Amino acid sequence: MSNNFVDYVKICCRSGKGGAGSTHFHRDRTTAKGGPDGGAGSGSLKHGSNGKNAIIEVPLGTIARNVETGNKELEITENGQEMVLLAGGRGGLGNDHFKSPTNRAPRYAQPGEPSKESWKILELKLLADVGLVGFPNAGKSTLLSIISAAKPEIANYPFTTLEPNLGIVAYHDNQSFVMADIPGIIEGAHTGKGLGIRFLRHIERNSVLLFMVPSDSNDIKKEYQILVNELKQYNPELLDKNRMLAISKSDLLDEELREEVSKELPDVTCVFISSATNTGLDQLKDELWKNLN
Repeated sequence: MSNNFVDYVKICCRSGKGGAGSTHFHRDRTTAKGGPDGGAGSGSLKHGSNGKNAIIEVPLGTIARNVETGNKELEITENGQEMVLLAGGRGGLGNDHFKSPTNRAPRYAQPGEPSKESWKILELKLLADVGLVGFPNAGKSTLLSIISAAKPEIANYPFTTLEPNLGIVAYHDNQSFVMADIPGIIEGAHTGKGLGIRFLRHIERNSVLLFMVPSDSNDIKKEYQILVNELKQYNPELLDKNRMLAISKSDLLDEELREEVSKELPDVTCVFISSATNTGLDQLKDELWKNLN
């Protein structure tokens, strides 16, 4: 499998230095001793050419941080948006700028500003409305493949999903919302176990978190609480988002078992679904749409 997904990179940025201002006096065939006309480059009030911009194209949702401070410096959230990551040094002013009634022939000019160098972190946080949260093999990728046009890799072993996947979910009246599937979380993900810690940042921008626990789990409520705790340990603000719980693989439950399971569910909106039989998927989309709006 080819893997071109990059969501974290550290780069060294180096800008150009500004050119020195000119100390020049006007001279031509009819003027032997003219006044100062040094510009930011040369005589005749000329301006030196600007350095060429280095443009880095990044996906929407990219933020840039200063490596030393960790502070966020910019964020790209709109198509075509341009922001300056590191400005070049400005050119120095020529002697014409410094002339005055008391100093009509200044013989000095400004030097250009020096170049700058700084290390930056470019970090991608996916822009999606709904984020899928669950242990490996909870059925997240299967759900995304059924209710959207996304085609994530699906197999019956842990960590099939090795990178986030996005899908557009169609709703009534030509409306839609974006759903993101991240690699499964395991207990201890916030400490670096499994793949979860690398990808948890991708649900920081989601409006709704859809937790998924399979119906054959030994304790659905406990599994849900473990997932919630992992998010809390990683970033407590994630718990301020709207939460829903989908009980996947519910085709394994008969009516009696479903009633028993329902008695032990956490206090959030819960929907029984089955991607294999398309059970509950319309109800799930309805509930997600309510939460998003």
